[in-house]
Amino acid sequence: MENITLYRRRLIPDEIVHLKDDVILYRDDTVIITKWQTIKPRKDMDHGFSAYMLKEGIKVSKFYRADNSLLYWYCDIVDYTFDADGTSCTSTDLLTDVVLYPDGKVKVLDLDELAEASIKDMITKDQLHSALVRTDMLLNAMYSGDFKRYMDLINEYDK
Repeated sequence: MENITLYRRRLIPDEIVHLKDDVILYRDDTVIITKWQTIKPRKDMDHGFSAYMLKEGIKVSKFYRADNSLLYWYCDIVDYTFDADGTSCTSTDLLTDVVLYPDGKVKVLDLDELAEASIKDMITKDQLHSALVRTDMLLNAMYSGDFKRYMDLINEYDK
């Protein structure tokens, strides 16, 4: 399969970012694996790996500090769209995020933004429903131990 151009679309704030420096390590019709450096320098985070789970509507990322220590696993709830000729993929952030810390603590983020986007008609009813269902699926995977399959997928390329 040929490589594709990746974009990240955020709703709050409204922006589309070309992920031009992300390196695609693997791609098939169910997943895209990338490695990346932070777009803007940050003190808390430096680089990582991401698995775009195309059929599941989530993006699982492994975030590292500059000293190469694990910061956390960060999961975006997203919609994926491909252009007509399949040469670009846009990941639209549906706002809700789930973080899994190395000590096993789980934190859900940005439900307030999801509610705001719904009230302001920035997302559709179907997107709201998808975001909630995917968040529930992800949390259940973390609580049951099934999240390990995402970790293993990324760890295969993080050597």
